[in-house]
Amino acid sequence: MSRKTPRRLSAEDEELWRKVVAKATPMARSRPKPKVKEEATQKSVHEPEPRPVFVPQPFTLGATAQPRPAAEPAAKPAPAMDRKAFNRMRRGKLKPEARIDLHGMTLAEAHPRLMKFIHGVHADGKRLVLVITGKGRTRPEDEGPIPSRPGVLRRQVPDWLSRPPLSALVLEVTPASLKHGGDGAYYVYLRRTR
Repeated sequence: MSRKTPRRLSAEDEELWRKVVAKATPMARSRPKPKVKEEATQKSVHEPEPRPVFVPQPFTLGATAQPRPAAEPAAKPAPAMDRKAFNRMRRGKLKPEARIDLHGMTLAEAHPRLMKFIHGVHADGKRLVLVITGKGRTRPEDEGPIPSRPGVLRRQVPDWLSRPPLSALVLEVTPASLKHGGDGAYYVYLRRTR
């Protein structure tokens, strides 16, 4: 690539340029400071409050953050029923008076069946029932476009029992002992009929 030589101004252009330069006044190298009026120095009533300035904290490489105080672990809520009966129920010492097996059902099938069952046993005056949900599939065979976590009923049943209208009938819900199904079942202790 060859470099082009700069084009020279014609005699006419040069004469015109000299006239422009002669009439031009040079700009000052440093800008003059604006004059401050006394009114501007006084705070106006309508001025917003200045925002706090963020000051970063010093950081040294390898330093660790200050440990936060450990939050106290949430205390388990006291059972709504007699503690002695609750402990006997959790250990499987109390025998359930009725049971319902929901495992293998879909949520749409299980919910109305559970509602009907709880209302029925409460009307019969029974107090302790066993709700079998199953543990869920250990390995999903057909994930489909939207995979679902195994054990949907196992997670959903305690929620159903803690919400109206069943919450008015249920006193306590706890996982069953191994003797009655372990993680795949729940003991449901019902309120007394009035």
